[in-house]
Amino acid sequence: MRLLQSIHQVDVDTFIWLAQARWRKQAVGIARFISTSADGPLYVLTGLAFLFSQNWLVAKVMALCFIIERVSYKVFKSLFKRNRPPQAIPGFESAVRPSDQFSFPSGHTSAAFMMACMFSYFFPMLTWILFPWALCVGAARVTLGVHFPTDILAGAVMGSSVFYLVVSYISL
Repeated sequence: MRLLQSIHQVDVDTFIWLAQARWRKQAVGIARFISTSADGPLYVLTGLAFLFSQNWLVAKVMALCFIIERVSYKVFKSLFKRNRPPQAIPGFESAVRPSDQFSFPSGHTSAAFMMACMFSYFFPMLTWILFPWALCVGAARVTLGVHFPTDILAGAVMGSSVFYLVVSYISL
């Protein structure tokens, strides 16, 4: 238990240091845009594009990944029930209103890394764009004040793991 408290304290201290950075106010606008690029409706449109183009394999992998990722996300959120920064740090206000109550893990980051892994697998030429984008999604969630750094790390691990789990069980 002491280890978890130490990790949490380092996480809070890192978050506060980042939140007090001079550049944060200027970065919020960019962070909103990047964060929005990882919202659910864009993933639905992407999935529909693969369906309409009859790319059944990518559509199947994407659907399976999202089902597993969303279920895992909900389970972990309800198990850990970690408060978001505004509830954990007195006087702190986030730049956006989060879609749910708890912060661990970051769903935006999880989905972004899952998509980065998936599209890098099927379209390797996009790798150099996708992983920096996924990293930026995670950084944006911290910049917006709705996640701690370890929420981002957990989301990245979860999203990547879901993709590799799915792809290892589907015969490609």
